[in-house]
Amino acid sequence: MDATDMILALGPDLGVGSRTFIIQLLLVLGIVAIVAWLFIKRGAKQLAVRRLLILAFAAFAVVTVLFPGALSRVANIVGVGRGADLLLYATVLVLLGFLALQEARTKAAEKRTTHLARRLALDEAEQPWQYRERELRTPRSE
Repeated sequence: MDATDMILALGPDLGVGSRTFIIQLLLVLGIVAIVAWLFIKRGAKQLAVRRLLILAFAAFAVVTVLFPGALSRVANIVGVGRGADLLLYATVLVLLGFLALQEARTKAAEKRTTHLARRLALDEAEQPWQYRERELRTPRSE
């Protein structure tokens, strides 16, 4: 029994070749690792909706990896030639949505930073009466 047979013995019989199974296994492990990292990294503060979306994406990714023919059938139903093309289009849409979300978050963070900087400048500014007293006490050298 060689290494390929051992790897195939670990996984389910999906009717795919050994090389396909290896990449499927690696992709599914990668998806699980990313989802786990997202849950650990975000902690309890993450919204339930975001967690559900992550789980839905992970389930979609696993199904796509394990059953690539299903993605091709869905692509044909919606009028796209290949499943890989449909996946590319969906990825572009998700990426653009992510970029838009990040842009909105960045602008909101910039507004908060500007507000805090202005508030701090006002709070630390010398009061007019303090400035007047300091200037009247200091002799001028002309």
